[in-house]
Amino acid sequence: MAAQIDRVVSELRSMMVSGELAPGERIIELQFSARLGVSRTPLRLALSELEKEGLLERLPSRGFRVRAFSVDDIADAVDVRGVLEGMAARTVAQRGASPQWLQEMRAVVEEGRKLLEDAEANPRSTVDAVAWSLINRRFHDLLISEARNRALASALEHNNKTPLTGPASLPLPSTPSFLETPFVLRAQADHEDLLQAIERREAARAENIMREHAYHSRENKRKLIEQMRRARPGQSQDAAGSALIGPGPDPRIP
Repeated sequence: MAAQIDRVVSELRSMMVSGELAPGERIIELQFSARLGVSRTPLRLALSELEKEGLLERLPSRGFRVRAFSVDDIADAVDVRGVLEGMAARTVAQRGASPQWLQEMRAVVEEGRKLLEDAEANPRSTVDAVAWSLINRRFHDLLISEARNRALASALEHNNKTPLTGPASLPLPSTPSFLETPFVLRAQADHEDLLQAIERREAARAENIMREHAYHSRENKRKLIEQMRRARPGQSQDAAGSALIGPGPDPRIP
């Protein structure tokens, strides 16, 4: 069932980011169960996951509705995530990681490398968005757990409730296109560099890698959201661009 839940999460997330599901729209279980071809149990679990990501809000009268959020909200929260994860990376590198943790992290990095072998050899190949999202989440979760700092973990959990801020909430379309491949390859390179810095106990380098990693994540999410909006039927390029990066203090993402 886990794979089914991940697929539903990815598809619903894509619908919300692209604007196919508008802010304030209610998610009716019976309707979306049929639409996505799943039973109501995995759908409910997927909706709860999207609530944690900040894309949905639970209604007092049961059910969920789509939240509105801005690009600036995402950018600010991803910047904060970079600071917190940079602190975690510095802590782990300074103290030294446990052998068991290094083994687990190496396995995750190697899993990411194998997933992207085809994409690295052929830039026009596609990437399994769901599989990468799981690998990415595991990488970041391992980093935070090894820092062993409850206050840091709590601050990060609160910060990641901003939509599309957490490492697992990649705004990739369910069928990735060519644009995502260089983004994911860069993220994998950052993962490998961080592991190397921690193995060598290079604390300052480890912190800088994670802060730079967050910067790239922020900019990539802007571009990916714009791409998804441009691909939406009936959405003009000007409208898609202005909704994402246009003037004004609070450009909204429907």
